[in-house]
Amino acid sequence: MFRQSDILDEKKSKILRQKSKKVTFPLSEEDKFLINDMIMYLRLSQDEEYASKNNIRAGMGLAAVQLGVLKRFFVISYKNDDGTFEEYRVINPEIISNSEELIYVEEGEGCLSVNRYVEGIVPRFARITVKFYDEEGNEVIKRVREEIAVAFQHEIDHLNGIMFVDKIDPKNPFKNQENMRAI
Repeated sequence: MFRQSDILDEKKSKILRQKSKKVTFPLSEEDKFLINDMIMYLRLSQDEEYASKNNIRAGMGLAAVQLGVLKRFFVISYKNDDGTFEEYRVINPEIISNSEELIYVEEGEGCLSVNRYVEGIVPRFARITVKFYDEEGNEVIKRVREEIAVAFQHEIDHLNGIMFVDKIDPKNPFKNQENMRAI
């Protein structure tokens, strides 16, 4: 499995600003292995004892580009209150609809490639419908909301060379906050 140090840092890596390329099917064994590795890393990062012992930051999403692979896939592993995981392996995603309602992460959005606290809000749609493909190449259409919708939008931005810090107005980091709901 890769290490925290294998995740590219936004200040050091220009590849994070590049647009990832569509994946063709069938997936290579290398891509399948990487997807499983990414899921395992995220699960372990959300285990407080393991993360503390191994000095890794918690994350719930990771795009291939963050590991230097310019391919349009990402994974999400969200730990539920009961300790189970809601997980997504997302290949060639496309947002096909979104809510009008905007939300933002109240404590601030974070990123495994941004090793600093960034003040401000990142406007995100409260609900989105996404078309993507699973590892076998089957089309999936999924409606996601709240935290999962934020994670999908964050990771799709990565695939387009956009970092969450780009969406924060540097002159007014809390711009239009009154028009959004905090989650």
